[in-house]
This record gives sequence, structure tokens and C-alpha cells, in this order.
Amino acid sequence: MHRVAVLALDGVYPFELGIPARVFGSAGGLYQVVTCGADAGGTVATLADFRIAVDRGPEAIDTADTVVVPPFSLEPILATGQAPPAAAAALRRVRPGARLVSICTASFLLAAVGLLDGRRAATHWRQAGLMRRTFPRVRVDENALFADEGDILTSAGAASGLDACLHLVRRDHGAETANHVARVCVVPPWRDGGQAQYIERPVPEEGDTGTGPTREWALRRLHLPLSLAELAAHARMSERTFARRFRMETGTSPGRWLIGQRVARARDLLEATDLPVDRIAAEVGFATAASLRRHMHAEIGVAPLAYRRTFRAAADRPGARGPAPTIVKS
Repeated sequence: MHRVAVLALDGVYPFELGIPARVFGSAGGLYQVVTCGADAGGTVATLADFRIAVDRGPEAIDTADTVVVPPFSLEPILATGQAPPAAAAALRRVRPGARLVSICTASFLLAAVGLLDGRRAATHWRQAGLMRRTFPRVRVDENALFADEGDILTSAGAASGLDACLHLVRRDHGAETANHVARVCVVPPWRDGGQAQYIERPVPEEGDTGTGPTREWALRRLHLPLSLAELAAHARMSERTFARRFRMETGTSPGRWLIGQRVARARDLLEATDLPVDRIAAEVGFATAASLRRHMHAEIGVAPLAYRRTFRAAADRPGARGPAPTIVKS
């Protein structure tokens, strides 16, 4: 069983503290989640008007396969530019080969101990500029919902911790398990675009309409060669206005979004069906199997058959999945 340790530090945000247990705990017994403090048990202050009792100390990190750090009060780090000694000592207990995950501004702690130097990292968009100034060696991506660097994963503000944890479930056990967990938690299996869609922006011009209905329309027609002109026509906008609004709302271009959705649908079909690769390519709107291979390799670094072998092998492990849910796109 994969063991997850959640490190609760003084000033912890209660909502984000509960995300790992809610997501990983909904995966049908595939994960064990424990909460620990930087000291030997006791109570931890939260950002809200209550304290929480934490029974375990930092020794719980010693045997963890994944360590998650929710956001907490940044005042000690911002005052000195260094991590609080107890928090830094707790991170030194992360064993080789284990994953380290930060939610929201907890990425400042990882940066303060040098773990993000030279790496791409996400944080809350409001604090992205501050992180860039405080830790110039970190490659801050203010638009990303999360940044996966393999052994270290950083996520953006608040609810993006859900995105990051679901991503890890998907990485560990495939799309069907992640979709099942998302249903249990009543959240989308993934969200389109990045933080750009949540950054404060001027109110759209009067009469300007969103691109959400057109995105839903396109998801039902991924097998068709959808063009920018067709998408704009459905939204009743000029191509230029549609492209501008699309990027404002999703953080990416219509073309890149379509490719991402087609690859995601192909991954579902590779995991859940025995369809040949050329048939899957046609089902998701790629002209040829070669085109599907090229785009999958660009998006996730593996070819279709290699991806199918990996996740079919994961599915064959005892207890690896619960009942197979219907594939749902969001």
C-alpha cells in the first residue's frame, strides 16, 4: 500500500490540509494517509479560529512514499528568506525515491530549502511574483494548476491541490481509477487550461459571450476535424475574438486545447478498450495512427502501445482498481 504523509505546520489552511485524505482516501484502499506535525505530536494552529490535534510527529515521514505539504503561514519564511528549522528538518526526513508535493504557497517552503532551484514550479497566482523575487532560481509558472517534476510536484492555489492529487492517482493507477475518485469527491477528473482562467482580469466587454458552450460542443465531436473557423462560428464570434476569449478563459489556444482533449480521450480508450491504435486515432480526431503516436509522445512522453501495456499491467495487479466506472469527460 502506498503511504502518504501530510505535514501540518503552524498556520495550516484547513481546507488544503484535508485534500490528500479526501482524494487518496477515496481510491479504494490503494493509499494509506497519515497526518503528522513537525514536532512530536501535540496541537497545530490553523489559519482558522481553531487548533487541530496531531498525534504523529515527523517520524511518520520516514516511511512515506509521498509527502504532501499543505499551505501554512509564510511569515517566518518571508521574514528571513529561510525555512523554519523544524519544517526544514522534517523535509530532510523524506527518503530517497519518495515524492514531495506542495499545495498552494507551501511551495515557498520547498524553495526555501533549495529543492526547487532550476525547477519549474507552481504556486498561487497572487504570490507568483513574490516567489520569483524571493527565490530567483525557481522557474515559476504562474499559469499552471500544477507542475510535475517527477519526484517533486507543486500545485497552485487552494483547489488545485485536488488537481494535483488526482493527477498522482492517474499517474499511479490510470484514468479509470482517477475518474472514479473524482466522482466520489464530486469534482472534475481534470480541468482545462491553467490558472490563467482564474487570474483577476477586467470584466469582458458588454455582449461578449464565453467559450464554455463551444468547448462542450467540441468535446462531443472530437472525432471530427474541427477548425478554428468552425469553433468561432459555433460561438458566434469572429475567429480573432474567439481565440482571445478562449485563451483568457482556459489559459491556452483552441488548437492546443483540442490536442490535449484528444490525447486524454485516447488514453481512456487505450486503458478501457481493446481497439487498435488506428481505430482510436480515428475516434479521437487524429488523421492517422502516426499522428496519434506523435501527439501522445509530445504530451506524455510515451507511445500508445507502451501506454496501454503500462496501465493494463497496473490494472492486473490485485486490488489495483475498483469497479470500472463509465468514462466521463469534463
